[in-house]
Amino acid sequence: MNTTKLPILGFAAWSGTGKTTLLKQLLPRLTKRGIRVGCIKHAHHDFDVDTPGKDSYELRHAGASQMLIASAKRWALMTESPRSEIPKLNELLKHLDTTQLDLVLVEGFKAESFPKIELFRPNLGKSLRYAEDQSIVAIATDSPEVLPKNIHIPVLDINDIHAVETFVCQFCQVKGSQG
Repeated sequence: MNTTKLPILGFAAWSGTGKTTLLKQLLPRLTKRGIRVGCIKHAHHDFDVDTPGKDSYELRHAGASQMLIASAKRWALMTESPRSEIPKLNELLKHLDTTQLDLVLVEGFKAESFPKIELFRPNLGKSLRYAEDQSIVAIATDSPEVLPKNIHIPVLDINDIHAVETFVCQFCQVKGSQG
């Protein structure tokens, strides 16, 4: 499935489990190691990253099917994609400049087959997915005592960001320029 040579690791969980919160803690730590990280996030709803009233927003809403905005610090491409389903992860990976990355972290896309860590908080009342999804390579949880005893994959403390960081680096075999 992964058409890029970069390591890809996902963080999959039910909504409200803390995927974004964990990634916000993990990304600065990986960056500090000198690892260049790209991210892809799945959204279940219509979204807009542009601001109403700004020129780029107005031009896109006036009919531009692609709107690229650029400055000295960043550029962004907004592409209108009127379709009934969310693009597959592999399609989205093709849009990344992989020559500028060491690793791609993915938030969501839990139904697709690629390596991912399942985040699990039993107090949310949702079920574990690892038994049905062979691409889950670890579980990060705040309650390991409620997990079945016969789990054959690593179990991480979701609140121990160092442990999660270490697992990501080892699993993805990335070191960065700092280590």
